[in-house]
Amino acid sequence: MATGSPADIDQSLLSFEKLDRSSPDLWPEQIPGVSEFAAFKSPVKDSKTAPKKWMAELEQEDLEMLQEFGSLSTPQLMEKVRGLQNLAYQLGLEEAREMTRGKFLGILEKPTKR
Repeated sequence: MATGSPADIDQSLLSFEKLDRSSPDLWPEQIPGVSEFAAFKSPVKDSKTAPKKWMAELEQEDLEMLQEFGSLSTPQLMEKVRGLQNLAYQLGLEEAREMTRGKFLGILEKPTKR
């Protein structure tokens, strides 16, 4: 078996065959009528007419936040996620301090029944 450079191997693996998927003779339908049925029952079509259940529960502020996140690039989105994770961690630490404080002050004890 002859060995070559990776570029030679890549060139030998290239295929210049053109596949035309527009021809029904070359790519017949697996089961006749399925395409029409799938288009009729497609959830994509329904999503344009009726709002999703989860979308109905969103407020304007939530939609604006979704649009903001959608407009971010991947590195910007990752930075935003890191910031949210750091904030959640800090809030967890603060909550733990407050719970410890409440325990020492006796605020969290169950009342005794009389």
